[in-house]
Amino acid sequence: MSGDPWDGPAWDDPELTRLAERLREAHRRVAPLPADDRRRLIRQLLAITDLAKRDADLAARRLDAFLSGRVADFSSSPEAR
Repeated sequence: MSGDPWDGPAWDDPELTRLAERLREAHRRVAPLPADDRRRLIRQLLAITDLAKRDADLAARRLDAFLSGRVADFSSSPEAR
């Protein structure tokens, strides 16, 4: 076994990278919400993340729908002010 640190995957897929960045941003936007809302929305984001392992295109569409349906939630969060 080599002592070299792992630098991530040897491939680069810009679409998957963009999806990962968008999921990370969605989690960041959900974090300041009230606990009950946050738990429900994080479960939905985790389902989208799991789907991305099998079908990145469908996961991206679901994330689009998730984000567009949550504009009011995000605009009322303390971080949006």
